[in-house]
Amino acid sequence: MDALTEEQDKNENSSQSKFSSFRNLLKSFGPGFVTGAADIDPSTVATYSQAGAKFGLGMLWMVLFQLPSMIVVQEMCARIGLTKGKGLSDVIKRKYSKKIVYIISGLLLFVNTINIGADLGAIGASISLIIPQIPIFIAVITFSAIIVLTEVIVPYRNFVRILKYLTLILFAYVITAILVGGDWYHILTATLIPKIQFTSDFTMMFVAVFGTTISPYLFFWQTSEEAEEDVKKGRIKEIGKGNPKVTSKDIRLMKKDVAAGMFFSQMIVWTIIVTAAGSLHNHGLTDIQTASQAAKALEPLVKSFPGAGQLSKVIFALGIIGTGLLAVPVLAGSSAYAISDTFGWRQGLNKQFTRAKKFYLVIIISTIIGLWITFSNVNIIQALVVTAVINAVIAVPLLFVLLRIANDKTILQNKVNNRLSNIVGWGTFIVMGLSVAVLFVILFLKAIE
Repeated sequence: MDALTEEQDKNENSSQSKFSSFRNLLKSFGPGFVTGAADIDPSTVATYSQAGAKFGLGMLWMVLFQLPSMIVVQEMCARIGLTKGKGLSDVIKRKYSKKIVYIISGLLLFVNTINIGADLGAIGASISLIIPQIPIFIAVITFSAIIVLTEVIVPYRNFVRILKYLTLILFAYVITAILVGGDWYHILTATLIPKIQFTSDFTMMFVAVFGTTISPYLFFWQTSEEAEEDVKKGRIKEIGKGNPKVTSKDIRLMKKDVAAGMFFSQMIVWTIIVTAAGSLHNHGLTDIQTASQAAKALEPLVKSFPGAGQLSKVIFALGIIGTGLLAVPVLAGSSAYAISDTFGWRQGLNKQFTRAKKFYLVIIISTIIGLWITFSNVNIIQALVVTAVINAVIAVPLLFVLLRIANDKTILQNKVNNRLSNIVGWGTFIVMGLSVAVLFVILFLKAIE
């Protein structure tokens, strides 16, 4: 009996040790990992699912192609925030005129609010999949209230911890991709070798994929979260006040964190395409119009269970709800950081509401407006994809400004871009700029037909 008790104690201690190790691993991740996870919002899930359904594995190569761009772009943002202790709009304001910052912050607030509306709509549609008895408007209002209250009331340290745990739901796609499988040689080939179609549908999806991956809100969130870390670690008293003393070790850790976050993000979207291609495209479903159709991508995960269709809807819904709860606060938060930088307001998730009222009011108001957008009569899946396209359009001029700042020695001294960062950064700007221009030409030609 004693031997049995001792064995049980060992197993219990082993389980506790594993959980503790996992918790410490999550704790070690910083703003870069949260940013990478937040990039996988409902818009991203919808866009990549649509890409996999429509083109099969035809756009899988873009995942690997975009990874260096994501790492370089977000590392530039992180480096600016870490070394200056300021948000991106604040730095832009000091380099350019206030008029430019007004335009940039206004555009960001506009597209983020639309994105919030689309994401909240996706959450509502997902809840209706599993609990159709609950009216969508009640579900959306409830989750909106939870998101706002969490972001306003929960302290920064705990809030970021919540965001990290929400990333775990995304592994449903990893497991499903493994189960769907297929011709792994073909999958590997599709990952490494670009395949381009000269059609309007492909161009639209190409721009949407870029827009949902290299999104403007991530630029502002990443920069400000690094400044938040400066405050948390006592390098500065508050965002925008003082110059933090940053060591080369801090820069190295930041780069590793960003790389890990972006790799995690692209690993998940790779599995979303593989899953959608294997379970939707290969079975003739090439155009996703509803959340229920998108949920079919996860049926292979539970096909051996009774009621596999309903169970796949539950998993899909939980995934959308989890990514929405992760992304909506980041969208609203990035708007609040940008607007606060623009007007010099006190800001930061580390501050109580009474000490940063205007900052939190931006979060609350943008979420409320997004909630209003949710109740307009739009196709949620299509709205999510269109939001990704709008993000791509706005990202192009922002990339130009970001690259100029990251190469300005009067701002970053000896911490400006190296040659590789400039090659990848300017290459990303050119590719995104040309793809957006081509899309506009196609849309114009269609309009005059």
